[in-house]
Amino acid sequence: MKKYNLAFRFRIHPNEVQANLILQTFGCTRFVYNKILAKADEIYKLEGKNKIITPASLKSEFPFLKEVDSLALANAQMNVKTAFANFFRTKKGFPKFKSKKSARKSYSTNSVNNSIRIEDNSIKLPKLGLVKIKLHRAIPQNYKIKSATISQEPNGAFYVSILTEFTMDIKEVPSDNNIVGLDFSMKELFVSSDNQRADYPRFFRKLETKLAKAQRELSRKVKFSSNWNKAKLKVAKIHQSIKNSRKDFLHKLSKELVTKYNAIIIEDLNMKGMSGALNFGKSVADNGWGIFTTMLQYKAMFLGKQVIKIDKWFPSSKTCSCCGNIKDSLSLGDRVYNCECGHAMDRDLNASATRFVMKSYDMLKVA
Repeated sequence: MKKYNLAFRFRIHPNEVQANLILQTFGCTRFVYNKILAKADEIYKLEGKNKIITPASLKSEFPFLKEVDSLALANAQMNVKTAFANFFRTKKGFPKFKSKKSARKSYSTNSVNNSIRIEDNSIKLPKLGLVKIKLHRAIPQNYKIKSATISQEPNGAFYVSILTEFTMDIKEVPSDNNIVGLDFSMKELFVSSDNQRADYPRFFRKLETKLAKAQRELSRKVKFSSNWNKAKLKVAKIHQSIKNSRKDFLHKLSKELVTKYNAIIIEDLNMKGMSGALNFGKSVADNGWGIFTTMLQYKAMFLGKQVIKIDKWFPSSKTCSCCGNIKDSLSLGDRVYNCECGHAMDRDLNASATRFVMKSYDMLKVA
């Protein structure tokens, strides 16, 4: 039996007092993070040492810190400690100070003596008490709650992400020949070796005109005025709708694939580089390929199945799935693969076809 962690994210509906305390905690954790980081920077410049002060040392000078969850402040200190340790190890990427203008706000707290627990349609959180929660899925009783992260999206909605720990004996499923290859497609998300096409709805493109109009309206408002805040909220709601629709689609699609196949072969693509080099930034971001592959990996792991990443330099698009010949002259505009052996096939389907899958068959852990 091995221990695993899994997070569950839910919408919460705090009352006015609870919402104000959450916002106050956001500010205090940011304040503590910046104060500890500034002090660490000062010590580093004077002594060249990695020394992190504690939040308790700040409470006498700043008594308002006593009003919020102490574990949230302790986690802010741990975040500075981790960031500074990474800087000391690599000698690059000095930790940045947090800004209150950041779009997404959050803080984390730990469960001590069952201080975080679900009670009917509420969740018990330190300092906040019982907060109404929308439990759209149940947390198994044998899952132990370790911590909770409370966050607020730009549209004003509050969420809690509950980190759980559980033990499970995962038995690997024999791959046999029940494997599939997925080739990334800018238009459809992917084309599989079974000729399944994701038919991605392109949620951003559908709302792009509406979003552009809302952003123009926002740009005309006086900054920080009442109308500006209303226009900003309107823009945030459109972005949230796109984000939620995308994640819902990708969750359902990834669940379908890992249930159907024992092994899934994908390409290890540099999406950031691709979006910049080919000027496909909006389309690449809209597809959410990175989130999709992450979903495939953790869902397959819990089912004892495999997701294998092929090296990004493997020429799957230029390799004939029939004879294995590599066609160096294939350009991005060629949507049909025509091989000298007479084989002709849709470019994306060819890339994901049998040869693409069998090329990595030796990488599979066949039980």
